[in-house]
Amino acid sequence: MFKDQPRVLVVEDEPAQLEILAYNLESDGFLVSRARDGEEALLLIREDVPDVIVMDWMMPHLSGIEVCRQLKSNPETRSIPIIILSARSEDEDKVRGLEIGADDYVVKPYSVVELMARVRSQLRRSRPFSLGQDIEFEDLIINSETYKVTRGQIDLKLGPIEFRLLKTFMEKPARVWSREELLDRIWGRDVYVETRTVDVHIGRLRKELSRDGGADPIRTVRGVGYSLR
Repeated sequence: MFKDQPRVLVVEDEPAQLEILAYNLESDGFLVSRARDGEEALLLIREDVPDVIVMDWMMPHLSGIEVCRQLKSNPETRSIPIIILSARSEDEDKVRGLEIGADDYVVKPYSVVELMARVRSQLRRSRPFSLGQDIEFEDLIINSETYKVTRGQIDLKLGPIEFRLLKTFMEKPARVWSREELLDRIWGRDVYVETRTVDVHIGRLRKELSRDGGADPIRTVRGVGYSLR
């Protein structure tokens, strides 16, 4: 089964608040992961990188601010949008959160409707295709309504797997994806597929992208994986 739902990690140590947030996000069409403290959050992020993180400031073991600091100092995770939730309403607390790298800061108590809007706002930056927008990279365009791919003025004919691979690359063009991450992203964790299958489909994607003489936009990072150039 292919996985196109945007993924949100909710990090909250209060069980009732965690479930309310998760319920509303799932009702809004998001795929939700849950963590009850900062250490668990970091473990989940290593296993499955989310598209957005909604995280409480004050938590046991490891605070949301410290998790934010660690994620934003790591090149592999610094682009993940982070929304900090906090009962601290003073301006200096907001400034501290934003200076550490949080992309948004929401004061408790908050409106769930407003928080959903803020999550979608962050997704428009990190994963626009999931919200029905076209995405572009140089002369490549993916149309989110027709699922067409064009390069320059030429329509490309991609299979469903090649389409999803290209979409994944274009949503985060600077990121290097390992074969294992692409398997999880495209095929899902519950399906067994050999890692070399990724190479086969990357080869097919490259062939179609270069069909009319265009340069190959996919970069192979030896020993790591693939990204756009």
